[in-house]
Amino acid sequence: MRLTDKTAIVTGGASGFGKGIVERFAAEGAQVLVADLNAEGAAEVAAAVGGLNAAMDVSKDDAWRAVTAQAMEAWGRIDILVNNAGITHLPKPMEEVTEEEFDRVLAVNAKSVYYSACHIVPVMKAAGRGAILNVASTAGVSPRPRLNWYNASKGWMITATKAMAVELAPAGVRVNCLNPVAGETPLLSSFMGEDTPEMRAKFLSTIPLGRFSTPQDMGAAACFLCSDDASMITGVGLEVDGGRCI
Repeated sequence: MRLTDKTAIVTGGASGFGKGIVERFAAEGAQVLVADLNAEGAAEVAAAVGGLNAAMDVSKDDAWRAVTAQAMEAWGRIDILVNNAGITHLPKPMEEVTEEEFDRVLAVNAKSVYYSACHIVPVMKAAGRGAILNVASTAGVSPRPRLNWYNASKGWMITATKAMAVELAPAGVRVNCLNPVAGETPLLSSFMGEDTPEMRAKFLSTIPLGRFSTPQDMGAAACFLCSDDASMITGVGLEVDGGRCI
């Protein structure tokens, strides 16, 4: 019960890695607000763990304002923020990615972190404590071809994590990120281009432990980094990747 009496907002919490994080946080004693563009999914996951839910487009400033207000009204504080929501473009040569695709990837994967800081960092500063966890990717550490702008957005998130950590440390706020390899999530087919046994085998051949990341893997790692067990850890990018980046 490492998160007893803690409050947490998890974006993209209706499925995949986000759902795994929500479930582990709740199991470890946290009160969780599940935020997701999929309003119905967010409500279902929240109901299952006795948490709050919100329909949210993380690329919109107004959405962050509303979710921050909802959490503060319910709890009076925000102890943990997990910026998990993310998207990708389909694998293709970098010059063939449309401007619309590029803008959407950067808005969801990068600008959302900026908006979250604008609204939630002041709350944590005022409390003198807090933990922020950004879900980046091995793509930001060891990029794969044909996912260029997605790779870049996750590299941005890793650097943003370190910059946030160094600036917010004096305020008592820790900031870390997770770098998962692809997993059994709704984005898997987008990363691979097509979900076939042959493509899965090719993808898995690059992971020394021979399997994808799971929501449970991510929940365990997120719980550790957001708990007091990690009170001396900030600015770290933890690879949950089965050795993919070695």
